[in-house]
Amino acid sequence: MFKGSTILVTGGTGSWGQELVSQLLEYDPKSLIIFSRNESTQVAMKRQYNDSRLQFCIGDVRDKEALIMATRGVDYVFHLAALKHVPVCEDQPYEALKTNIVGTQHVIEASMENKVKKVINISTDKAANPSNFYGMTKAIGEKLIIYANLLRSDTTFVCVRGGNVLGTNGSVIHLFKKQIEENGRVGITHKEMTRFFLTVEEAIALLLKAAIEGVGGEIFIMKMPTCKISDLAEVLADHAGVAKLDFEELGVRPGEKLHEILYTEFEAQNSVIFDEDYVVVLPTVDTPRLKEAYGHCRRVGDDEYSSAYSLMNKEQIHQMLRKGGFL
Repeated sequence: MFKGSTILVTGGTGSWGQELVSQLLEYDPKSLIIFSRNESTQVAMKRQYNDSRLQFCIGDVRDKEALIMATRGVDYVFHLAALKHVPVCEDQPYEALKTNIVGTQHVIEASMENKVKKVINISTDKAANPSNFYGMTKAIGEKLIIYANLLRSDTTFVCVRGGNVLGTNGSVIHLFKKQIEENGRVGITHKEMTRFFLTVEEAIALLLKAAIEGVGGEIFIMKMPTCKISDLAEVLADHAGVAKLDFEELGVRPGEKLHEILYTEFEAQNSVIFDEDYVVVLPTVDTPRLKEAYGHCRRVGDDEYSSAYSLMNKEQIHQMLRKGGFL
């Protein structure tokens, strides 16, 4: 699918973006365009990869004209650019709206204008039954991507919804390791809080699989292991030789949930089991080709998919951290 093609990645200098670029290069594309607004990370990434197939484009998804220019001759777009930190989006909702909603609309319109074959939008578990502004903007972004398949164009649009990726920008891993090393205690919002986790390599491999398999109009949801944040911290402390870890409970931040969900009870009514790695949420609107593509798949049931259930034990957390290179 990607061999000999031209691919654009918005937000391509971020943690997800860099791993995505690494894996896409293995498919032997003609060129990979890194579209982001961070000049310094683009320069560093160019030096790191030193690959003639990489092209770097300074731009912001808020700027529709810049996206139209960048998507000329592009076959596939991976839309990763977003404001992602919950507190930042709560404090500056206008900025989150402009990047996460208006920016997504610009990606859609630019891709349609330039006849891009497929757009893959990367979303988050926080878009499921959102309780904060970040989640709301990503939920609207999903709706825009799904609706775009009903417009008369040559472009198909697919959405992928994931959870926390270990070691990415803003990950608790680096914060916890630093706090354990400095004073043998960690600050935690709530000891019962749970989250979905996956290594960045696994997340991108699944993302590419969804990009290849997606028909257009569906949301691919990665099945992800879950754990208590406090258990994660204790495994890191054990590895660092801290026998008993002290916790400072900071309180749940505005808009933050104790448990995340990957799909809601309502979405479960229109969700099917794609394979051992994915659940697919089908739209409630009648979208071409989807019924035929997923008619053979079994429904997931009636319950939401919550991080509160099927928790990893500490040995499993340890194995996950070792796999990700954090231990």
